[in-house]
Amino acid sequence: MILYSVIMFVTAVLLGVFAIAIYRGKTNLIHSYHQTKVKDKRAYGKAFGRGMFVSALAPFASGVIGLFGENMSMTAVVVLMAGLGLGIGLICMVQVKYNKGIF
Repeated sequence: MILYSVIMFVTAVLLGVFAIAIYRGKTNLIHSYHQTKVKDKRAYGKAFGRGMFVSALAPFASGVIGLFGENMSMTAVVVLMAGLGLGIGLICMVQVKYNKGIF
């Protein structure tokens, strides 16, 4: 489970870096197709970055749980899936609010 935890930590760091960049206004990291109807890019970037940050916390928490051993592997995967689902749900809500639809 050490390898799993390392992979989860690296993934969390990468997602966290992108989340911080988008939160600070680098909305060009999001495909332009998803921003066609966005009027307030600053608020959009902040909201999208929050959703990305939740998505970054999921692999981090899963990696921490994975450090507790093989008997916690199912819990680690459940936490990962639940956290990613929540993060993707938040991003979808941001898309609907600012872009008037997911696509």
